Amino acid sequence: PRETGAAQQGPPAPALPGLRRPAPFPLQGVTRLLLTRVPFFKEIIVSSFACGSCSWSNTEIQAAGRIQEQGVRYTLAVTSRQDMNREVVKTDCATTRIPELDFEIPAFTQKGVLTTIEGIIDRAVAGLEQDQPVRRATDEEVASKIDEFIGKLKQLKEVHSSFTFIIDDPSGNSFVENPHAPQKDEALVVAHYKRTPQQAAMLGLGAEEANETPADPVEDLRNEVLQFNTNCPECNAPANTNMKLVQIPHFKEVIIMATNCDSCGHRTNEVKSGGAIEPQGTRITLRITDPSDMTRDVLKSETCSVEIPELEFELGMGALGGKFTTLEGLLKDIKDLVERNPFSLGDSSAPSKMEKLQEFSRKLLDIIEGKTKAHFVMDDPAGNSYLQNVYAPEDDPELKVEHYERTFEQNEELGLNDMKTEGYETAAASER
Repeated sequence: PRETGAAQQGPPAPALPGLRRPAPFPLQGVTRLLLTRVPFFKEIIVSSFACGSCSWSNTEIQAAGRIQEQGVRYTLAVTSRQDMNREVVKTDCATTRIPELDFEIPAFTQKGVLTTIEGIIDRAVAGLEQDQPVRRATDEEVASKIDEFIGKLKQLKEVHSSFTFIIDDPSGNSFVENPHAPQKDEALVVAHYKRTPQQAAMLGLGAEEANETPADPVEDLRNEVLQFNTNCPECNAPANTNMKLVQIPHFKEVIIMATNCDSCGHRTNEVKSGGAIEPQGTRITLRITDPSDMTRDVLKSETCSVEIPELEFELGMGALGGKFTTLEGLLKDIKDLVERNPFSLGDSSAPSKMEKLQEFSRKLLDIIEGKTKAHFVMDDPAGNSYLQNVYAPEDDPELKVEHYERTFEQNEELGLNDMKTEGYETAAASER
């Protein structure tokens, strides 16, 4: 408006609907950083930005650790609405796929995010809907096809039918929640794999990995836990057995096998020698003088017998199988084995036998508690048993290790008398 011929600046013109008046100078928002840990996964950095002027906000995540040695692939069978609420850590170098829709979110097309499976689908829908008004004006046919695909994505959230959700991350830093942890999730398959040269170059690791020496397959076996299917020895239900090659200090390599049954809860572990039968047998004698002796590591092979002279007790070869435990653990296993003797239980047991077994259990418990001194003897003709020397590499004053030549009978039990490892090829040829 004009008054008395003098020009005055009126109120600013209203902004058109849908348009934001540009600010005369850049405004600033606030970025917040939070270091947090995802349960059963690792630490991540959550970054959140918010602008108080235009109300724009954004969140993303970054791995707080280094790039892992192997890539990881999570394959989840989504069968219910609860699966849509699983937490997901998706890094920016991860690829997301839903094979049923032939849908893929390529690597480095989105920032890393901490969300849920439903959130990833919503994010994909929002990205497809963003340019739909322009597409409808320029290419209506393409826009209609995208609208149809957006409808399929939205129907996935209702989980009317099951579908597969896959996250493939060469950096190994993505994650899909297992709501049953630490139990196994039957719907979720986690696979670790070695990166290809192209994936390593994408992560900026090509030059470093090219200079690395080829991995030693034996070293890979030491660092890997192998798993194979078996049946539970108690209920015969399908179970998994884990196997690991372990190096015992100042001794040798052994194979530890552990079986865990999800049906009946039965657990068992067994130890196998990782090497050959030694040229000589080994007899190990420990004088138990202190309760701290109970913490010594013990490797008892299947061919080892155990003797406690003070109790006139001897445990033959094969009893209790192979074990890698402590001295206290082995003595407790012996005590349980004696107490579970079926001939000492029930109405058929004689009172005199019961009294002897109870007396033996009391004396053995006194040794375990450090009230009684005793000698613990391990005799292994195969030489594959071990009792920890707490003074290593110096000599242990309470520990005596003897090596001896096996008798013919001991070699017969080990199957060595008829075994020929040298010159057998020429002998077989002459027999022909």
